[in-house]
Amino acid sequence: MSKIIGESLANIPWQEKPENYQMPVWRYSQNPVIQRDAIPSSNSVFNSAVVPYKDGFAGVFRCDSKCISMDIFAGFSKDGIHWEINDTPIIFEGADPEILKREYRYDPRVCFIEDRYYITWCNGYHGPTIGMGYTFDFKTFYQMENAFLPYNRNGVLFPRKIHGKYALLSRPSDTGHTPFGDIFYSQSNDMEYWGHHRHVMSTYKEDESAWQCTKIGPGPVPIETDEGWLLIYHGVINTCNGFVYRMGCALLDIDEPWKVKLRSAAYIMAPYEIYECVGDVPNVVFPCATLTDADTGRIAIYYGCADTVTGLAFTTVDELINYMKQHPLTEK
Repeated sequence: MSKIIGESLANIPWQEKPENYQMPVWRYSQNPVIQRDAIPSSNSVFNSAVVPYKDGFAGVFRCDSKCISMDIFAGFSKDGIHWEINDTPIIFEGADPEILKREYRYDPRVCFIEDRYYITWCNGYHGPTIGMGYTFDFKTFYQMENAFLPYNRNGVLFPRKIHGKYALLSRPSDTGHTPFGDIFYSQSNDMEYWGHHRHVMSTYKEDESAWQCTKIGPGPVPIETDEGWLLIYHGVINTCNGFVYRMGCALLDIDEPWKVKLRSAAYIMAPYEIYECVGDVPNVVFPCATLTDADTGRIAIYYGCADTVTGLAFTTVDELINYMKQHPLTEK
C-alpha cells in the first residue's frame, strides 16, 4: 500500500466509493458543494482552493461577478462542504504599489509552508502571470512580487522546500485561451526570484492519450507520498465543440520533481454530470485543491465545474497510483 507523507485529518469530507463503480475518482452525491450564487454579487464560484484551518477549513475562492469581473474571496467552513464566503474580495497589503494594481485575479491555489498560507493565482499584469501572497489568518493578506513575467498561469507550490529551496510548478501561456501548454518546475531561495527552470511534462499528441493533446496544467498542491509526489492535473483536447477539460495524475520523483516516474494514459475524471457539462464554459472539470488524511490515504478533491460551480470528489492514494500502474502512459 502507498502512504501519504503528511498530517492526519480526521474530519476530512468523505463518502465511500459506490458499489461496482469502476473509475478511481467518485463524486460527492450532493454536488455541487458551492452554487454559482453563493454570494450576492456572484455570477459563478469555481476553480477555488481550500485547506485545513483551526478546527475546520478555510479557502480562497474565484468568484466572477455579475459584471464578469474576476476576483478572489476568502471563506470558511466547519465541515468542508458548507461554506461561508466573504461578500467582498481580498484586499492585499504590502508589495510595491505597482504590483498591487489590480487588473484581474482568478484560479487561486493555497499552500501551507512553514508558518503561513501562501496563495498563488493568475494575476493580471499586462497579461496573465502568477501572483503570489500569503496570510496567517485568512483575514489579512500580504501580496508579494509576481513570480514571473507575463505570460504564465497555474502556479502551484510544493508544500515543503526541496533541497533547501521553494519549488513551484507552472504552465507558460499566452494572452488568450492558450492552445498549447506544458508543465515546468522552478525553484527559489526567497519566494521572489525564480530560476533553475526544468521541463516536467508535455501534452501527448498520439492517439494513446488524446484527452491531453492540446494543453496540460498543474492542479492542486502536489501530495507527498512514499512513492513520489502525486500530481493531479488537468488535460485539454480541442474538439469541434471547443475545449474539453479532464483530470489526470502523475507521479514525480521525490528529489527531482521534474522527472516523471508514472503518468496515467487514461483520464481519472471527465465531465459527465449536468453541472460539469452545462454552464458558462461547458465540459470542464478543473481541479484546484485537495485535502488529505495520512492515516487513511483518503483524498478529497475540490474542482471547478463548467466554469460555474464548485464540485467535490473523492479518491485514495492507492486508487490513483494503482490506476496509473494499470493505465501507464508510454512517453515518446
